[in-house]
Amino acid sequence: MNKFLYRRGGAEGYLLDLAELQRIGGNEVAYFGMTHPDNDSPLRYAEHFPSYVELEPPPRGLRPRLAAAGRMLWSPASRRGLARVIADFAPDVIHLHNIYHQLSPSVLAAARAAGVPCVLTLHDYKLACPSYQMLDRGMVCDACVGGGPLHAARRRCKDGSASASTLLAVESWIHRQLRAYGPVGVFVSPSRFLADVMRRAGVYPDRMRVINHFVDTSAIAVKPAPGGGVLFAGRISPEKGVDVLVEAVAAVPHGTTVDVAGDGPALPAVRALADRVAPGRVRFHGRLDKHRLQALIRSSAVVAVPSRWHENQPMAVLEAFASGVPVVGTDLGGLPELISPGVDGEVVPAGDPAALGAALGKLVADPDRAYEMGRAARSKIDSQFTPELHLARLRDAYRAAAAPDLAGVHR
Repeated sequence: MNKFLYRRGGAEGYLLDLAELQRIGGNEVAYFGMTHPDNDSPLRYAEHFPSYVELEPPPRGLRPRLAAAGRMLWSPASRRGLARVIADFAPDVIHLHNIYHQLSPSVLAAARAAGVPCVLTLHDYKLACPSYQMLDRGMVCDACVGGGPLHAARRRCKDGSASASTLLAVESWIHRQLRAYGPVGVFVSPSRFLADVMRRAGVYPDRMRVINHFVDTSAIAVKPAPGGGVLFAGRISPEKGVDVLVEAVAAVPHGTTVDVAGDGPALPAVRALADRVAPGRVRFHGRLDKHRLQALIRSSAVVAVPSRWHENQPMAVLEAFASGVPVVGTDLGGLPELISPGVDGEVVPAGDPAALGAALGKLVADPDRAYEMGRAARSKIDSQFTPELHLARLRDAYRAAAAPDLAGVHR
């Protein structure tokens, strides 16, 4: 279950890839989400999905905004739709992903009424931070983690807007008071960092499990030879720090190119910055399909992940490692858990163009060393992030969610 059922981002890509693995393994899989024009099709139960609503930007007009706010708190249409799907499909387990806002935790009430165990994979910090990202106007913030969600309203951390911040804060506060996520038997965190944040926020610490994401390397070729430049692949938004990477180009040996693959709201500003501080040295490719992106990764000496927010477990790192390319990432969130400095990449302070440029420059200037680090990165994927290991851990989580001592959770 996920609000979007197409490859919108990392969460959706993981969900769809996981479902395909489970089908290959002999499981029967069905989807539930929100009606959306980009959803994969055909979807067996699409007629039962709640209607499409766009929340970024919010709908215009008082009545549509009030309706959207009510849906964020509780969606009767989502609950009714899921109840019909459960009655027909009779699932052994419901695996939830991003259900916030468009679906709401009302779906969990339907699952509990039917006695179906639930597992929720956490892809962000929503249950501890009302605005998802643990950022307050671009700066790292954990005020709500220990102090409760109403801090978001006081700090106006959602785009500086009092109304938007208050709505998110009240939503989170009400869901906590109602224990709306109580029917979840197991919460899956891809990183130790995210799991620790949830524990500090009091989000069912006794039900939290750390299970790494996976990479299916069967169709991913390894970088064939040393050489190449720097690559960033992902959403171009302020928290991703692409502007820091552009500013770091000055510290990378002259002639080295930086390739940027992706799209997002910060793209115009990043383009303008590149024209100003690194003319001719940054190439923008837009959003690429999987095969073209993998080819671009293999042609690079190093992948940069210059995030200025607490990344969870970004697939950009795992996919670079799977292609035999080292990664230079920042010291926030789950990134330091993935990168072994000097072995398969480097870790640098966030928001520091000089440090980022120096680390990237060393690897570009020594292609043989970068190549060997990439080989070590691929070995890490082959030993720790395999589909088989991931599926085995998930099956254990499913069994735990259905255990007799959790019967009260899903009944």
